Amino acid sequence: MSTSDSSPVSRSPGPRSKNRPEKLKNDKQDGRSPARRSQARTVAFQILYQEDMNPGSAAQFGEEYATGELPDNEQLRIFCRMLISGTRLHKQEIDERLGATAAHWTVARMAATDRNILRLAMFEMLYQDTPKPVVINEAVELAKTFGSVESAAFVNGILDKIRRALEPEKPRGELTIDN
Repeated sequence: MSTSDSSPVSRSPGPRSKNRPEKLKNDKQDGRSPARRSQARTVAFQILYQEDMNPGSAAQFGEEYATGELPDNEQLRIFCRMLISGTRLHKQEIDERLGATAAHWTVARMAATDRNILRLAMFEMLYQDTPKPVVINEAVELAKTFGSVESAAFVNGILDKIRRALEPEKPRGELTIDN
């Protein structure tokens, strides 16, 4: 993923493979480790970003990239593919919710990194059983890594509004006045 690389990957955002913490290579191989799932989310985001920046890019690119970035763990590749395909499938609904939630922002006006981080996180919040605070934290970390200085706060604010809208309203305790 160097800048001199002529592959489409060179334009996608992200830390270079050599910068990954060594512990990821030795982590549990079942794909359930939080650090490993974070890695799969990062790859999913990068593929979605690439597709957003290059509409019509071959789906094969995503599969090849995921295999290259997650070579030793089929469970992580399955998780990554599920995030990508689910986000693609529900993109229109997700974008409508994002547009309705982000005051004074259209989805098209959002930075591409923020837009794709939000889409990925919204898919996971709406259609997966991952705890919402975990999804928000993962999205904020992606925004800190790939976005602008303001991205983390923007992503956190939007996702927190959505989280609150998705949570059932908690009944308030009745107030009693003792005489």
